[in-house]
Amino acid sequence: MTEHILLVEPEYYTQFPPIGLLKLSTYEKNLGNTTELIRGCKEPLQIPNKIYVTSLFTWSWRPVWRAIGYYKKLFPQAEIHLGGIYASLMPKHAKLSGADIICRGILPEVEGVMPDYSLRPDWDGSIIFSSRGCNRNCGFCAVPKIEGKLNTIKSSIKDCVWPTHSRIIFFDNNFLFNKNKFKIFDELIELDKVVDFNQGLDARLIDEEIAECLGNLKYGKNSAIRIAYDTAEEEHPVKKTIQLLSENGISKRRIFVYALFNFNDTPESFLERVVNILNWGAVCYPMRFEPLISLEKNLYISKENGWTKEKVGAVQSARRVIGYGGSFPPYQGLIDKFQNAKSFDGAFELREENKKGND
Repeated sequence: MTEHILLVEPEYYTQFPPIGLLKLSTYEKNLGNTTELIRGCKEPLQIPNKIYVTSLFTWSWRPVWRAIGYYKKLFPQAEIHLGGIYASLMPKHAKLSGADIICRGILPEVEGVMPDYSLRPDWDGSIIFSSRGCNRNCGFCAVPKIEGKLNTIKSSIKDCVWPTHSRIIFFDNNFLFNKNKFKIFDELIELDKVVDFNQGLDARLIDEEIAECLGNLKYGKNSAIRIAYDTAEEEHPVKKTIQLLSENGISKRRIFVYALFNFNDTPESFLERVVNILNWGAVCYPMRFEPLISLEKNLYISKENGWTKEKVGAVQSARRVIGYGGSFPPYQGLIDKFQNAKSFDGAFELREENKKGND
């Protein structure tokens, strides 16, 4: 008997379509069922037999609970499945939402199917995992807990590209660990579509050959190559990567370097990384650490490492007031301000006229 499946994306902020739900749509349609995608709490066109709800970060749990409560009341006979990041990291808390089944991690039977982009005809971008997991084990990252070490490695991505899409967006957690990366680079050149390594690239794995491959790809007007400089130990590979990419035709202004702060670093060591990135000519994007199971965002302060609410707030304010789009571009004025400061507090102190002008 044909069933109607309701796919629910709670009303939290996200730039991307719910790729897991779109894969579930393809999977259910292959079983002969019908599907319907809804964002937030709205009455569907048909009464569902089963409901899938996705989730994002743990601090976005409230919209998830609202959606489950709404559809549970509207369709008490329908079984509700809850999956995604929040459900995987905090299954006990997620169970309190009222969902019937909590799905943790990746569903193997769904992973390999093409997402059903027909449910999002407005979206122009094929989201691809050429691999899952990561061989690093960074303490601030959820990937080891949800996906484990590198797995589900693809040798080709051609069949993962929706024919009408002009962009290919990689969601790999560490694309360069894929042993088939050079074949995939060749396919990307052949496909001649805009490429976005959305989750960033590991600077420790970029050498002359990989930099040349990256330089041969097609990028969007406002797209960037993203790398991370999370600890002082990564100074050399990050500096080298910025230079290699520049030598292969990628403007340093299009290289975004994420700088984690409020984790195991100190305010002074964070400032040193910011100064380094700007002196190397790249864009610095400060990334505030959030514990993996935070139910509220922007509350955690790494006090044992010298961070205070005021110091964290100073970074956030500087991003808004003297930064651009939350980042610090390598403008000479910013370089001079950070480099000539006698301390972290001096570097992130904002003049009164700047504060007033951005209230």
